[in-house]
Amino acid sequence: MAEFDTISKYLIQTYPDQFARFSLGRDDVEVLEVLTPEQPTVQTRHTDSLLRVRLDGQEVLLHHEFQTTDSTHRPMQHRIAEYIGWAIAHYGLPVYSTVIYLRPDAGQHDPGEYRQEHPDHQIIIKYKVIRLSELDGQRILAAGHPALVAYAPLMKPPPPLSADEWLRECVHTAQSQPLPDRSAQADCWQACPC
Repeated sequence: MAEFDTISKYLIQTYPDQFARFSLGRDDVEVLEVLTPEQPTVQTRHTDSLLRVRLDGQEVLLHHEFQTTDSTHRPMQHRIAEYIGWAIAHYGLPVYSTVIYLRPDAGQHDPGEYRQEHPDHQIIIKYKVIRLSELDGQRILAAGHPALVAYAPLMKPPPPLSADEWLRECVHTAQSQPLPDRSAQADCWQACPC
């Protein structure tokens, strides 16, 4: 599954504005900087993506995690709470965190929040969950964003297309999209988790 993370990280670093708009569902986002996602501690942790963006006139951090399966070592909400805490401590900015599930069976039980229910010490950390299999793939293809076209085959096809017909349409659309170079285009489709 590491190859899916690798290509997702490549795409988000190459097209951070498209991912920022996609995950926030807004067009008025200005990407200021692609930050290093390393979190140096005694044990180094890596987030998949960390962007500094301007949103509503304020600098914020936009954090993305890509998942092909459910989190196995620790629940996703614990991982996200750790990443958000580190980012707040390190950068001192608000954090918008999103987990993007690439496969339909992944993340079905992700609550989109870490919750500690103690009467004297309640902690709630919310994050956005995007399950690609629940999204309208035709809308993504029509938008023509190169960074997101590679994910369209993982989304719902328009009726009456079969999964195979949908994949062919996605590949055709992707081949007509401008990427930095042809090898990047080949890498995107070779690593596509569809």
